[in-house]
Amino acid sequence: MKHSRGNQPLPELPAASPARRNSFWKTALQQRWLYLMSIPFIIYVFIFNYLPLWGWTYAFQNYKPHLSFSEQQWVGFEHFVRLFSDDKFYQVLRNTLAMSFLGLIAGFTIPIIFALLLNEVRSSFFKRFVQTVSYLPHFVSWVVVASLVTTILSVDGGVVNDLLMAIGIIDEPINFMGKGSWFWYILTAVDQWKEMGWSAIIYLAAMAGIDPELYEAAKVDGAGRLRTMWNITLPSIRSTIIVLLIMSIGHLTTIGFEKQFLLGNNLTKEYSDVLDLYALNYGIQMGRYSFGTAIGVFNSVVSIILLLVANGVMKRTTKESIM
Repeated sequence: MKHSRGNQPLPELPAASPARRNSFWKTALQQRWLYLMSIPFIIYVFIFNYLPLWGWTYAFQNYKPHLSFSEQQWVGFEHFVRLFSDDKFYQVLRNTLAMSFLGLIAGFTIPIIFALLLNEVRSSFFKRFVQTVSYLPHFVSWVVVASLVTTILSVDGGVVNDLLMAIGIIDEPINFMGKGSWFWYILTAVDQWKEMGWSAIIYLAAMAGIDPELYEAAKVDGAGRLRTMWNITLPSIRSTIIVLLIMSIGHLTTIGFEKQFLLGNNLTKEYSDVLDLYALNYGIQMGRYSFGTAIGVFNSVVSIILLLVANGVMKRTTKESIM
């Protein structure tokens, strides 16, 4: 039925084209093996990423392992109220955010600079050698790294203290691992040594896809290496940088605990405890499973909010996003 506005009839909306529907099913049929191959991964993600979300219900119960789900006592937001009333919570939240921001700043700029410099190396052998040496520490266990760092910074025969005393900068050894105010910076430095090369691989892969003709044109125009990096390389990998930045912001509160657990001690506990360690020490180890779950729920919700906010801001300002 046609409707009119005044004397001018409105055009009819075209019906859904049968050819378009047939084209969809034809494409799906042609790619049926790809869909079938993706089924195991979908099942894996569902089982290990979505089914465990059922455990969030523990945060709203006074969970007892020996009772069935129907027998659990529901307490609402009691554990969250207790969490936000604990001064220790705000201390570990401060530590978590401080180490996360330091890691974000250093872990984002250093790998990019390293990748830019390595991309300018003309010798392919030297480039591969440096790249291999730089990402090998990623595969070293944090247990080994923590032992190595503790030995190097030791007050008794530590290489750093011996060197500083030999050149006259200090008169007596410094207990680096016992100074809480230094813990954030030591951990950040060690983390960058371990992960810098591995993080740079993604940027190097993005740089490999840049059209070589752009570099040739810049060379003809007389642009030096620094100007080429600034005007060609960086803009060409902007999408990669923004996506990784958004994902990094989403993980600000989920930094794990193994690094802090292995490098920390009683002298640095005020600065080394993070949210995951707080959940382990004051939740699971004390049998307060619901309280520990409440910490995990808080962690996850904050991560989702940070991810959505970062994605929205980047989408408005740079027109780049992950969804």
